[in-house]
Amino acid sequence: MSKILVHCRLIDSLSCSLWPNTYYYTFHCHTNVLGSFYLDLNAAQYCISAMALQDDPCSEVQVLLSFSTFSRPTTLPLGSGYEVLYETFLSVYGHHIDVLRKFIIQIYSDEWGQYIDFPKGFTILKKARLRLVPLQSEGTPLGNLTPDTTAFFCCDMQERFRPAIKYFEEIISVGQRLIHGAHLLGSPLIVSEQYPKGLGSTVPELDISAARLVYPKTKFSMILPEVEKVLAAFPEIRSVVLFGVETHVCIQQTALDLIGRGYEVHVVADSTSSRSMVDRMFALKRMAQLGVIITTSESVLLQLVADKEHPKFKAIQSIIKTSAPDSGLLLTV
Repeated sequence: MSKILVHCRLIDSLSCSLWPNTYYYTFHCHTNVLGSFYLDLNAAQYCISAMALQDDPCSEVQVLLSFSTFSRPTTLPLGSGYEVLYETFLSVYGHHIDVLRKFIIQIYSDEWGQYIDFPKGFTILKKARLRLVPLQSEGTPLGNLTPDTTAFFCCDMQERFRPAIKYFEEIISVGQRLIHGAHLLGSPLIVSEQYPKGLGSTVPELDISAARLVYPKTKFSMILPEVEKVLAAFPEIRSVVLFGVETHVCIQQTALDLIGRGYEVHVVADSTSSRSMVDRMFALKRMAQLGVIITTSESVLLQLVADKEHPKFKAIQSIIKTSAPDSGLLLTV
């Protein structure tokens, strides 16, 4: 292992709280065949005592990259800066990241005991914990739906739930509207079935023949590896329209998992129910507090077409021409 230690004159005195008593500077290192070492000082303000590592297995540094509910350890070249870090986040979590949003990288500071903003002029010189945080600017619209960026999730609308779930026939009727609308607009549909061996298949009233995925599960949340694989195939998806049963169990846990992965979730109030209206009511309230958009089937479908001149407007209009079934569901939202 060959090491060359070069001491640089400090141009201006500025230390970094991330690494006390150390001064940082952006530079490029070069070695020629004779082992000489050069610094290319590129319009920076400070320089540091630097070590160039030649053929050194320790020329990489361990980092823990976190985004939303995910964390993944990896290694980066020693001295990686902001741009390299951001590209690495994209390569690791790309299908979960909405590239249209703005993000900031933060690094954990032992001195402050919390994450702080990672300055763009600094580089990673030792083991570190980093996270990518989305920024929500004031005035950014929330709840916008477009067919190309929306997926529909139908959760556990199965035969054995028919006698137990309140207003089950009504939510089936509304589910038909949503599935038909998704098909007309070309939005992908994903359908789950909770333990179908014991609870039966999806009710025959719902035509799920065009679904991208119909899969069995025992986990309450719909978010399983096979679902994430489908979502990864549609990186443009930013919003999920979620409906089915039960509101306080599978719907709620699916919504929370989707939010944790950076998706915007629209729970269709007139197409989701539980055995208990109390459970349903408090689940809807909790989800709304956490940022889930509680909406209705007609609102979703009209928002997706957005304009009377949309080529599918008349087809969607025919779906909603007859009002959704009147039930006690909306009285307990």
